[in-house]
Amino acid sequence: MNKVIKNKEEALIGIQDNMTIMLGGFGLCGIPENSISQLAKMGVTGLTCISNNAGVDDFGLGLLLQRKQIKKMISSYVGENDEFERQMLSGELEVDLIPQGSLAERCRAGGAGIPAFYTPAGYGTEISRNKEVREYNGKPHILETALTADFAIVKAWKGDSSGNLIYKATARNFNPMMAMAGKITIAEVEELVPAGELNPNEIHTPGIFVQRIFQGEKFEKRIEQLTTRSK
Repeated sequence: MNKVIKNKEEALIGIQDNMTIMLGGFGLCGIPENSISQLAKMGVTGLTCISNNAGVDDFGLGLLLQRKQIKKMISSYVGENDEFERQMLSGELEVDLIPQGSLAERCRAGGAGIPAFYTPAGYGTEISRNKEVREYNGKPHILETALTADFAIVKAWKGDSSGNLIYKATARNFNPMMAMAGKITIAEVEELVPAGELNPNEIHTPGIFVQRIFQGEKFEKRIEQLTTRSK
């Protein structure tokens, strides 16, 4: 089945106000840059965004925060975005902070059809408030529920026309599990090849999880904090 979409404009058709969207990436590594810029242009509002982080002020999800398009962020790390901090402290933005491993597993569980699981992470902190607790192997665990989304938007290094994806290096972070957990999964890729050209042993996300795929126009691949040293 050919799942190739012509461009980002067509790929994001159907995303509407007040939807829940998962976005892959870690910091600025492996984020779906082209799709995020298109969401900003579309002007959809009231979004609940599930992402490890919230970008920076003028890039990534920071673009949507600047335009007040995000109602709620479900994240694990948000320390590089001043606008995020401002909106959270002022009460303009609803925030659900989750331990990073728990966030990854909640997405993976959603894609695997597992409704909930127990984890020791967060017990005894604000994270565990009003959550069921059980003891396993002498250690208290809290019940965490799975996460799913109306759309999952991921970024891969290579993909084929059937939607099979290969991620490169650190970009293989939250992308694979989020690709599983969207009702509709959109993949933007750096290189798009015909079906059959990818080595099956190297595929990270099987095409069964992907409904739409397109080749991105350009990728800036910014670095959050560029640190250099003199020679």
